[in-house]
Amino acid sequence: MNLKFDRKVLVISVIALLFIVCIILFEVSLSLKRERETLRSRQKEMLALSNEYSGLKTAVDSVERKKAITKVEGIVQAVDEVFKSMGLGQKIKSVKSTGAGEKKFAFEEEADVSVEKVTMNEMVNILYRIENAPMILTVKKASIKTSFDNPSLLNITMTVGLIKPK
Repeated sequence: MNLKFDRKVLVISVIALLFIVCIILFEVSLSLKRERETLRSRQKEMLALSNEYSGLKTAVDSVERKKAITKVEGIVQAVDEVFKSMGLGQKIKSVKSTGAGEKKFAFEEEADVSVEKVTMNEMVNILYRIENAPMILTVKKASIKTSFDNPSLLNITMTVGLIKPK
């Protein structure tokens, strides 16, 4: 009877041990699943940050290239280059320099530019050329009014800034 009892105890002990091992493996499995989900969410965040970083790096590199090729002496020359490259030099009414200021890493020179009798398409082209000029030009403010002579034409008054590195 002692042998049967020992066998029963041994079988029950093995079953209990297997049950405990199964529970431990189940807990480890759940823990690993939670960790995998955490790592996947981190990976998604890192991917989003990586994409944002790439976009910002592209923008900064573009500005750096523009900064390196700025060869104009002043804002008047920069505005003149932009408008003459489009054949709109005769439509400029005036370019008045409003002064220069020193920023932390650059000099900024501003001018008020008045342009008369341009079409909507020419206005869009002007703004596009200012943004994509081979120098750092910014439009601080702009006022657009219809022409008194011909309502389909526009008169534009804008403040344009030229940023040059120190």
